[in-house]
Amino acid sequence: MERERFVTLVEQVLDSLPNRFRERIHNLAVLVEDHPPDNIANSRNGLVLGVYQGVPATQKSVFDVSYGPDRIVLYQKNIEAVCSTDAEIRHEVRQTVLHELGHYFGMDEEQLKDV
Repeated sequence: MERERFVTLVEQVLDSLPNRFRERIHNLAVLVEDHPPDNIANSRNGLVLGVYQGVPATQKSVFDVSYGPDRIVLYQKNIEAVCSTDAEIRHEVRQTVLHELGHYFGMDEEQLKDV
């Protein structure tokens, strides 16, 4: 899938979030890269489809100094590798964005099992 189309899918997922969630997202960048860096790819089991990098909203303080936005990075080639059709890619992009947003909002892996 062309990068532009993939990014459009990500934008559609973000735009489809309920307002009550979108209003609580601050200083967050959502990026697309082909593959994770070696230190991320080799530190987990299986293909890494996305990652949240930052301090969860539940742990932030008004006294924290910000060093830039938190980030969600989606790994396009890994997502494509686990999907066979455009519909599957669309579904996986949505699931991965929602999963990483869960981390942004302070949820752990146990809480995100069913997302």
